[in-house]
Amino acid sequence: MPLLIVALGILALLILIMGFKLNTFVSLIIVSFGVALVLGMPLDSIVKTIEAGLGGTLGHLALIFGLGAMLGKLIADAGGAQRIAMTLVNKFGEKNIQWAVVAASFIIGIALFFEVGLVLLIPIVFAISKELKVSILHLGIPMVAALSVTHGFLPPHPGPTVIAGEYGADLGEVLLYGFIVSIPTVIIAGPLFTKLAKKLVPQSFTKTGNIASLGEQKTFKLEETPGFGISVFTAMLPVILMSIATVITLLQKTTGLDDNAFLSGIRFIGDASTAMLLSLLVAIYTMGIARNIPMKIVMNSCSTAIHQIGMMLLIIGGGGAFKQVLIDGGVGDYVANLFDGTSLSPILLAWIIAAILRISLGSATVAALTTAGLVIPMLGQSDVNLALVVLATGAGSLIASHVNDAGFWMFKEYFGLTMKETFATWTLLETIISVVGLAFVLLLSLVV
Repeated sequence: MPLLIVALGILALLILIMGFKLNTFVSLIIVSFGVALVLGMPLDSIVKTIEAGLGGTLGHLALIFGLGAMLGKLIADAGGAQRIAMTLVNKFGEKNIQWAVVAASFIIGIALFFEVGLVLLIPIVFAISKELKVSILHLGIPMVAALSVTHGFLPPHPGPTVIAGEYGADLGEVLLYGFIVSIPTVIIAGPLFTKLAKKLVPQSFTKTGNIASLGEQKTFKLEETPGFGISVFTAMLPVILMSIATVITLLQKTTGLDDNAFLSGIRFIGDASTAMLLSLLVAIYTMGIARNIPMKIVMNSCSTAIHQIGMMLLIIGGGGAFKQVLIDGGVGDYVANLFDGTSLSPILLAWIIAAILRISLGSATVAALTTAGLVIPMLGQSDVNLALVVLATGAGSLIASHVNDAGFWMFKEYFGLTMKETFATWTLLETIISVVGLAFVLLLSLVV
Protein backbone atom coordinates (compact mmCIF):
# COMPACT_ATOMS: atom_id res chain seq x y z
CA MET A 1 0.00 0.00 0.00
CA PRO A 2 1.44 3.40 -1.01
CA LEU A 3 0.49 5.04 2.30
CA LEU A 4 2.33 2.31 4.23
CA ILE A 5 5.44 3.00 2.12
CA VAL A 6 5.14 6.73 2.91
CA ALA A 7 4.76 5.93 6.62
CA LEU A 8 7.89 3.75 6.52
CA GLY A 9 9.71 6.53 4.64
CA ILE A 10 8.77 9.04 7.35
CA LEU A 11 9.87 6.57 10.04
CA ALA A 12 13.21 6.14 8.23
CA LEU A 13 13.54 9.94 8.09
CA LEU A 14 13.01 10.18 11.85
CA ILE A 15 15.59 7.44 12.52
CA LEU A 16 18.19 9.09 10.26
CA ILE A 17 17.72 12.58 11.71
CA MET A 18 17.12 11.80 15.40
CA GLY A 19 18.81 8.40 15.76
CA PHE A 20 21.88 8.76 13.53
CA LYS A 21 22.01 12.60 13.81
CA LEU A 22 22.31 12.80 10.04
CA ASN A 23 21.89 16.18 8.33
CA THR A 24 18.20 16.81 7.44
CA PHE A 25 18.94 17.53 3.76
CA VAL A 26 21.02 14.36 3.33
CA SER A 27 18.30 12.35 5.15
CA LEU A 28 15.58 13.71 2.86
CA ILE A 29 17.54 12.80 -0.28
CA ILE A 30 18.28 9.26 1.01
CA VAL A 31 14.61 8.70 1.91
CA SER A 32 13.49 10.13 -1.45
CA PHE A 33 15.64 7.56 -3.27
CA GLY A 34 14.49 4.75 -0.96
CA VAL A 35 10.77 5.55 -1.26
CA ALA A 36 11.08 5.92 -5.05
CA LEU A 37 12.66 2.45 -5.31
CA VAL A 38 10.07 0.79 -3.04
CA LEU A 39 7.22 2.47 -4.95
CA GLY A 40 8.56 0.74 -8.08
CA MET A 41 9.44 3.85 -10.06
CA PRO A 42 11.53 3.14 -13.21
CA LEU A 43 15.23 3.37 -12.32
CA ASP A 44 16.00 5.79 -15.16
CA SER A 45 13.37 8.29 -13.92
CA ILE A 46 14.21 8.39 -10.18
CA VAL A 47 17.14 10.82 -10.44
CA LYS A 48 15.19 13.04 -12.88
CA THR A 49 12.23 13.16 -10.47
CA ILE A 50 14.42 14.11 -7.52
CA GLU A 51 16.23 16.78 -9.56
CA ALA A 52 12.92 18.15 -10.85
CA GLY A 53 11.47 18.31 -7.33
CA LEU A 54 14.53 20.00 -5.88
CA GLY A 55 14.99 22.43 -8.78
CA GLY A 56 11.31 23.24 -9.18
CA THR A 57 10.90 24.07 -5.50
CA LEU A 58 14.04 26.18 -5.22
CA GLY A 59 13.45 27.81 -8.60
CA HIS A 60 10.27 29.37 -7.23
CA LEU A 61 11.55 30.06 -3.74
CA ALA A 62 15.26 30.91 -3.85
CA LEU A 63 14.82 34.42 -5.27
CA ILE A 64 12.07 35.47 -2.81
CA PHE A 65 13.72 33.71 0.13
CA GLY A 66 17.19 35.12 -0.58
CA LEU A 67 16.00 38.70 -1.12
CA GLY A 68 13.78 38.44 1.97
CA ALA A 69 16.69 37.28 4.12
CA MET A 70 18.81 40.24 2.94
CA LEU A 71 15.97 42.70 3.61
CA GLY A 72 15.48 41.40 7.15
CA LYS A 73 19.22 41.43 7.88
CA LEU A 74 19.58 45.06 6.73
CA ILE A 75 16.70 46.17 8.98
CA ALA A 76 18.15 44.25 11.95
CA ASP A 77 21.75 45.41 11.46
CA ALA A 78 20.73 49.07 11.06
CA GLY A 79 18.75 48.98 14.32
CA GLY A 80 15.41 49.37 12.54
CA ALA A 81 13.90 46.39 14.34
CA GLN A 82 14.99 47.77 17.72
CA ARG A 83 13.50 51.18 16.82
CA ILE A 84 10.15 49.55 15.92
CA ALA A 85 10.05 47.55 19.16
CA MET A 86 11.08 50.34 21.53
CA THR A 87 8.86 53.00 19.91
CA LEU A 88 5.78 50.78 20.21
CA VAL A 89 6.65 49.91 23.82
CA ASN A 90 6.90 53.62 24.66
CA LYS A 91 3.68 54.48 22.78
CA PHE A 92 1.54 51.69 24.28
CA GLY A 93 2.78 52.30 27.80
CA GLU A 94 3.37 49.92 30.71
CA LYS A 95 -0.32 49.02 31.07
CA ASN A 96 -0.60 47.73 27.48
CA ILE A 97 2.91 46.31 27.24
CA GLN A 98 1.74 42.92 25.89
CA TRP A 99 -0.03 44.58 22.97
CA ALA A 100 3.10 46.61 22.23
CA VAL A 101 5.15 43.40 22.09
CA VAL A 102 2.52 41.76 19.83
CA ALA A 103 2.48 44.71 17.42
CA ALA A 104 6.29 44.98 17.30
CA SER A 105 6.78 41.21 16.88
CA PHE A 106 4.15 41.05 14.12
CA ILE A 107 5.75 43.88 12.10
CA ILE A 108 9.28 42.54 12.64
CA GLY A 109 8.08 38.95 12.03
CA ILE A 110 6.91 39.89 8.52
CA ALA A 111 10.44 40.98 7.57
CA LEU A 112 12.49 38.45 9.58
CA PHE A 113 12.38 34.66 9.59
CA PHE A 114 11.26 33.02 12.85
CA GLU A 115 14.65 32.10 14.31
CA VAL A 116 16.17 35.48 13.39
CA GLY A 117 13.21 37.38 14.85
CA LEU A 118 13.38 35.29 18.03
CA VAL A 119 17.11 35.89 18.57
CA LEU A 120 16.65 39.61 17.85
CA LEU A 121 13.59 40.19 20.05
CA ILE A 122 14.37 38.03 23.09
CA PRO A 123 17.07 40.39 24.49
CA ILE A 124 14.64 43.32 24.03
CA VAL A 125 11.86 41.41 25.83
CA PHE A 126 14.25 40.48 28.67
CA ALA A 127 15.31 44.13 29.04
CA ILE A 128 11.69 45.37 29.10
CA SER A 129 10.58 42.71 31.62
CA LYS A 130 13.50 43.62 33.91
CA GLU A 131 12.73 47.34 33.68
CA LEU A 132 8.98 46.93 34.29
CA LYS A 133 9.41 44.04 36.76
CA VAL A 134 7.05 41.70 34.85
CA SER A 135 7.52 38.02 34.01
CA ILE A 136 9.57 37.36 30.86
CA LEU A 137 6.97 34.75 29.83
CA HIS A 138 4.21 37.39 30.18
CA LEU A 139 5.88 39.14 27.24
CA GLY A 140 7.52 36.08 25.67
CA ILE A 141 4.31 34.22 24.79
CA PRO A 142 2.78 37.14 22.81
CA MET A 143 6.15 37.62 21.09
CA VAL A 144 6.54 34.01 19.89
CA ALA A 145 2.82 33.85 18.98
CA ALA A 146 3.24 36.77 16.56
CA LEU A 147 6.51 35.40 15.14
CA SER A 148 5.06 31.91 14.69
CA VAL A 149 1.87 33.13 13.00
CA THR A 150 3.77 35.28 10.49
CA HIS A 151 6.12 32.33 9.87
CA GLY A 152 3.23 29.95 9.16
CA PHE A 153 0.80 32.16 7.23
CA LEU A 154 2.50 35.12 5.54
CA PRO A 155 4.82 35.32 2.53
CA PRO A 156 7.76 35.85 2.08
CA HIS A 157 8.29 33.19 4.78
CA PRO A 158 9.41 29.86 3.29
CA GLY A 159 6.37 27.71 4.24
CA PRO A 160 3.52 29.73 2.70
CA THR A 161 5.71 30.94 -0.19
CA VAL A 162 6.83 27.49 -1.32
CA ILE A 163 3.39 25.91 -0.82
CA ALA A 164 1.75 28.69 -2.84
CA GLY A 165 4.18 27.84 -5.63
CA GLU A 166 3.45 24.10 -5.40
CA TYR A 167 -0.35 24.58 -5.41
CA GLY A 168 -0.23 27.30 -8.07
CA ALA A 169 -1.94 29.78 -5.72
CA ASP A 170 -1.65 33.53 -6.15
CA LEU A 171 0.91 34.74 -3.59
CA GLY A 172 -0.85 38.09 -3.20
CA GLU A 173 -4.10 36.34 -2.29
CA VAL A 174 -2.24 34.16 0.21
CA LEU A 175 -0.85 37.34 1.76
CA LEU A 176 -4.22 39.13 1.85
CA TYR A 177 -6.17 36.20 3.30
CA GLY A 178 -3.18 35.39 5.53
CA PHE A 179 -3.52 38.80 7.19
CA ILE A 180 -7.24 38.23 7.78
CA VAL A 181 -6.45 34.89 9.47
CA SER A 182 -3.27 36.02 11.25
CA ILE A 183 -4.50 39.03 13.23
CA PRO A 184 -7.27 37.31 15.28
CA THR A 185 -5.08 34.19 15.62
CA VAL A 186 -2.24 36.23 17.17
CA ILE A 187 -4.66 37.92 19.60
CA ILE A 188 -6.07 34.56 20.76
CA ALA A 189 -2.72 32.71 20.88
CA GLY A 190 -0.83 35.66 22.39
CA PRO A 191 -2.32 37.92 25.09
CA LEU A 192 -5.44 35.76 25.63
CA PHE A 193 -3.58 32.45 25.88
CA THR A 194 -1.10 34.02 28.34
CA LYS A 195 -3.94 34.31 30.87
CA LEU A 196 -4.71 30.59 30.51
CA ALA A 197 -1.01 29.63 30.71
CA LYS A 198 -0.70 31.50 34.03
CA LYS A 199 -3.42 29.23 35.46
CA LEU A 200 -2.01 26.03 33.93
CA VAL A 201 1.65 26.49 34.96
CA PRO A 202 1.88 29.52 37.30
CA GLN A 203 5.40 28.55 38.40
CA SER A 204 6.73 29.05 34.83
CA PHE A 205 5.96 32.77 35.12
CA THR A 206 8.47 33.09 37.99
CA LYS A 207 11.43 31.89 35.88
CA THR A 208 14.16 34.36 34.97
CA GLY A 209 15.38 32.63 31.80
CA ASN A 210 18.85 32.53 30.29
CA ILE A 211 20.01 34.14 27.06
CA ALA A 212 23.74 33.74 27.62
CA SER A 213 23.86 31.31 24.67
CA LEU A 214 22.94 34.18 22.34
CA GLY A 215 26.31 35.74 23.05
CA GLU A 216 27.06 39.45 22.85
CA GLN A 217 24.09 41.29 21.39
CA LYS A 218 24.42 44.29 19.12
CA THR A 219 22.73 47.19 20.91
CA PHE A 220 21.97 50.65 19.62
CA LYS A 221 21.31 54.01 21.18
CA LEU A 222 17.81 54.83 19.98
CA GLU A 223 18.89 58.14 18.45
CA GLU A 224 21.41 56.24 16.28
CA THR A 225 18.73 54.02 14.70
CA PRO A 226 16.58 54.85 11.64
CA GLY A 227 13.25 56.62 12.31
CA PHE A 228 10.18 54.58 13.31
CA GLY A 229 8.20 55.50 10.20
CA ILE A 230 10.94 54.63 7.72
CA SER A 231 11.74 51.38 9.61
CA VAL A 232 8.11 50.21 9.48
CA PHE A 233 7.77 51.29 5.82
CA THR A 234 10.93 49.39 4.84
CA ALA A 235 9.83 46.23 6.69
CA MET A 236 6.28 46.37 5.29
CA LEU A 237 7.06 47.48 1.70
CA PRO A 238 6.90 43.99 0.10
CA VAL A 239 3.57 43.41 1.85
CA ILE A 240 2.27 46.80 0.66
CA LEU A 241 3.31 46.19 -2.97
CA MET A 242 1.88 42.64 -3.12
CA SER A 243 -1.35 43.70 -1.37
CA ILE A 244 -1.97 46.62 -3.77
CA ALA A 245 -1.49 44.34 -6.79
CA THR A 246 -3.81 41.69 -5.31
CA VAL A 247 -6.58 44.15 -4.43
CA ILE A 248 -6.45 45.74 -7.90
CA THR A 249 -6.50 42.30 -9.58
CA LEU A 250 -9.50 41.23 -7.48
CA LEU A 251 -11.31 44.50 -8.36
CA GLN A 252 -10.51 43.95 -12.04
CA LYS A 253 -12.06 40.44 -11.90
CA THR A 254 -15.11 41.74 -10.03
CA THR A 255 -15.77 44.71 -12.35
CA GLY A 256 -14.82 42.88 -15.56
CA LEU A 257 -12.39 45.67 -16.50
CA ASP A 258 -10.30 45.00 -19.61
CA ASP A 259 -6.59 44.44 -19.12
CA ASN A 260 -4.23 47.29 -20.02
CA ALA A 261 -0.58 48.34 -19.69
CA PHE A 262 -1.19 50.10 -16.36
CA LEU A 263 -2.76 47.02 -14.75
CA SER A 264 0.01 44.80 -16.16
CA GLY A 265 2.58 47.16 -14.64
CA ILE A 266 0.86 47.00 -11.23
CA ARG A 267 0.85 43.18 -11.38
CA PHE A 268 4.53 43.16 -12.37
CA ILE A 269 5.52 45.43 -9.46
CA GLY A 270 3.30 43.43 -7.07
CA ASP A 271 4.77 40.06 -8.09
CA ALA A 272 6.55 38.58 -5.07
CA SER A 273 10.00 38.52 -6.70
CA THR A 274 9.75 42.07 -8.06
CA ALA A 275 8.30 43.38 -4.77
CA MET A 276 11.14 41.78 -2.79
CA LEU A 277 13.81 43.19 -5.15
CA LEU A 278 12.35 46.73 -5.02
CA SER A 279 12.04 46.49 -1.21
CA LEU A 280 15.67 45.38 -0.91
CA LEU A 281 16.82 48.34 -3.04
CA VAL A 282 14.78 50.69 -0.82
CA ALA A 283 16.32 49.06 2.30
CA ILE A 284 19.84 49.51 0.92
CA TYR A 285 19.07 53.23 0.74
CA THR A 286 16.99 53.75 3.92
CA MET A 287 18.99 51.42 6.19
CA GLY A 288 22.40 52.12 4.61
CA ILE A 289 23.16 54.93 2.17
CA ALA A 290 20.79 57.47 3.80
CA ARG A 291 22.53 56.85 7.14
CA ASN A 292 26.04 57.23 5.66
CA ILE A 293 26.85 53.54 6.17
CA PRO A 294 29.52 52.45 3.64
CA MET A 295 28.22 50.22 0.85
CA LYS A 296 30.81 47.56 1.81
CA ILE A 297 29.20 47.16 5.27
CA VAL A 298 25.70 47.10 3.75
CA MET A 299 26.75 44.36 1.30
CA ASN A 300 28.44 42.42 4.14
CA SER A 301 25.03 42.26 5.86
CA CYS A 302 23.51 40.87 2.64
CA SER A 303 26.28 38.26 2.29
CA THR A 304 25.88 37.16 5.91
CA ALA A 305 22.13 36.75 5.40
CA ILE A 306 22.70 34.39 2.45
CA HIS A 307 25.26 32.32 4.41
CA GLN A 308 22.73 31.90 7.22
CA ILE A 309 19.97 30.52 4.95
CA GLY A 310 22.10 28.25 2.76
CA MET A 311 21.33 25.02 4.62
CA MET A 312 17.66 25.98 5.03
CA LEU A 313 17.41 26.32 1.23
CA LEU A 314 18.90 22.86 0.75
CA ILE A 315 16.49 21.34 3.30
CA ILE A 316 13.54 22.94 1.48
CA GLY A 317 14.93 21.59 -1.79
CA GLY A 318 15.19 18.12 -0.22
CA GLY A 319 11.57 18.42 0.90
CA GLY A 320 10.65 19.34 -2.67
CA ALA A 321 12.44 16.23 -3.96
CA PHE A 322 10.51 14.01 -1.51
CA LYS A 323 7.25 15.72 -2.54
CA GLN A 324 7.97 15.04 -6.26
CA VAL A 325 8.67 11.36 -5.55
CA LEU A 326 5.26 11.07 -3.87
CA ILE A 327 3.58 12.65 -6.90
CA ASP A 328 5.50 10.79 -9.64
CA GLY A 329 5.40 7.55 -7.63
CA GLY A 330 1.60 7.64 -7.67
CA VAL A 331 1.04 8.23 -3.94
CA GLY A 332 -0.74 11.52 -4.57
CA ASP A 333 -3.09 9.89 -7.08
CA TYR A 334 -3.73 7.07 -4.62
CA VAL A 335 -4.76 9.58 -1.94
CA ALA A 336 -6.92 11.43 -4.48
CA ASN A 337 -8.71 8.19 -5.42
CA LEU A 338 -9.06 7.27 -1.76
CA PHE A 339 -10.98 10.49 -1.12
CA ASP A 340 -12.78 10.56 -4.47
CA GLY A 341 -16.45 11.34 -3.88
CA THR A 342 -15.85 12.22 -0.24
CA SER A 343 -17.45 15.33 1.24
CA LEU A 344 -14.24 16.12 3.13
CA SER A 345 -12.97 19.55 2.12
CA PRO A 346 -9.44 19.71 0.60
CA ILE A 347 -8.84 22.51 3.13
CA LEU A 348 -9.52 20.15 6.03
CA LEU A 349 -7.65 17.25 4.40
CA ALA A 350 -4.55 19.41 3.81
CA TRP A 351 -4.62 20.51 7.45
CA ILE A 352 -4.98 16.92 8.76
CA ILE A 353 -2.12 15.55 6.61
CA ALA A 354 0.17 18.50 7.46
CA ALA A 355 -0.63 18.12 11.18
CA ILE A 356 0.20 14.39 11.19
CA LEU A 357 3.45 15.01 9.32
CA ARG A 358 4.41 17.96 11.57
CA ILE A 359 3.99 15.83 14.70
CA SER A 360 6.03 13.06 13.06
CA LEU A 361 8.79 15.11 11.41
CA GLY A 362 9.16 18.25 13.52
CA SER A 363 9.98 20.55 10.60
CA ALA A 364 7.00 22.72 9.60
CA THR A 365 8.43 23.38 6.12
CA VAL A 366 9.17 19.71 5.33
CA ALA A 367 5.72 18.71 6.66
CA ALA A 368 4.06 21.32 4.41
CA LEU A 369 6.04 20.23 1.34
CA THR A 370 5.26 16.54 1.89
CA THR A 371 1.58 17.46 2.29
CA ALA A 372 1.70 19.16 -1.12
CA GLY A 373 2.81 15.88 -2.72
CA LEU A 374 -0.27 14.13 -1.33
CA VAL A 375 -2.82 16.92 -1.87
CA ILE A 376 -1.93 18.38 -5.30
CA PRO A 377 -3.65 15.57 -7.31
CA MET A 378 -6.89 16.25 -5.38
CA LEU A 379 -6.99 19.95 -6.20
CA GLY A 380 -7.93 19.35 -9.83
CA GLN A 381 -11.17 17.69 -8.69
CA SER A 382 -12.28 20.68 -6.62
CA ASP A 383 -13.01 24.38 -7.14
CA VAL A 384 -11.61 25.23 -3.70
CA ASN A 385 -9.71 28.51 -3.30
CA LEU A 386 -6.03 27.55 -3.56
CA ALA A 387 -4.87 30.38 -1.30
CA LEU A 388 -7.01 28.95 1.51
CA VAL A 389 -5.53 25.46 0.97
CA VAL A 390 -2.08 27.07 1.34
CA LEU A 391 -3.11 28.66 4.66
CA ALA A 392 -4.70 25.42 5.90
CA THR A 393 -1.49 23.53 5.08
CA GLY A 394 0.50 26.21 6.91
CA ALA A 395 -1.81 25.95 9.93
CA GLY A 396 -1.49 22.16 10.05
CA SER A 397 2.29 22.34 9.78
CA LEU A 398 2.50 24.41 12.99
CA ILE A 399 0.60 22.06 15.33
CA ALA A 400 2.01 20.49 18.51
CA SER A 401 5.69 21.43 18.26
CA HIS A 402 7.54 19.04 20.58
CA VAL A 403 10.95 17.42 21.14
CA ASN A 404 11.70 16.86 17.43
CA ASP A 405 11.42 20.59 16.63
CA ALA A 406 14.27 23.06 17.21
CA GLY A 407 11.78 25.78 18.22
CA PHE A 408 10.72 23.68 21.24
CA TRP A 409 14.26 23.58 22.62
CA MET A 410 14.99 27.24 21.85
CA PHE A 411 11.87 28.33 23.77
CA LYS A 412 12.63 25.96 26.67
CA GLU A 413 16.24 27.08 27.12
CA TYR A 414 15.76 30.83 26.62
CA PHE A 415 12.89 31.02 29.10
CA GLY A 416 14.44 28.54 31.56
CA LEU A 417 11.46 26.13 31.60
CA THR A 418 11.10 22.46 32.52
CA MET A 419 9.85 19.94 29.92
CA LYS A 420 6.36 19.97 31.46
CA GLU A 421 6.23 23.79 31.42
CA THR A 422 7.41 23.89 27.81
CA PHE A 423 4.68 21.46 26.74
CA ALA A 424 2.07 23.51 28.63
CA THR A 425 3.22 26.80 27.07
CA TRP A 426 5.06 26.41 23.74
CA THR A 427 3.47 23.14 22.50
CA LEU A 428 -0.03 24.26 23.52
CA LEU A 429 0.56 27.70 21.99
CA GLU A 430 1.53 26.19 18.62
CA THR A 431 -1.52 23.89 18.74
CA ILE A 432 -3.83 26.85 19.43
CA ILE A 433 -2.33 28.75 16.46
CA SER A 434 -2.90 25.69 14.25
CA VAL A 435 -6.51 25.01 15.31
CA VAL A 436 -7.61 28.66 15.49
CA GLY A 437 -5.90 29.34 12.15
CA LEU A 438 -7.84 26.45 10.55
CA ALA A 439 -11.12 27.73 12.05
CA PHE A 440 -10.62 31.18 10.49
CA VAL A 441 -9.61 29.64 7.15
CA LEU A 442 -12.82 27.57 7.13
CA LEU A 443 -14.86 30.68 8.00
CA LEU A 444 -13.14 32.58 5.20
CA SER A 445 -13.95 29.74 2.75
CA LEU A 446 -17.66 30.50 3.24
CA VAL A 447 -17.26 33.96 1.72
CA VAL A 448 -14.44 33.70 -0.87
